[in-house]
Amino acid sequence: MPVLNDKQKLMRRIQQSCFALAEANLYLDSHPTCKMGLEYFRKHKAEKEKLEKEYNERYGPLTAVQSEGTKKWEWVMMPFPWERGEN
Repeated sequence: MPVLNDKQKLMRRIQQSCFALAEANLYLDSHPTCKMGLEYFRKHKAEKEKLEKEYNERYGPLTAVQSEGTKKWEWVMMPFPWERGEN
């Protein structure tokens, strides 16, 4: 298994949080009043938001929606998050 750099590790953690949120969403669709399910969802939502903020600060916007775009459209100024490499 290849060694992941810091950017790739952070992306992997974001993907894990997104997966957990998707699963919690499906569970809550059929158990909307489950306190443990709601707590799990909130926990992973907060984690995803924290990780995305860290990614944006370190590597630039993760999605076009997260682009500030005040002086230039930085979304296209660097490799996209899914592109491989050291960037």
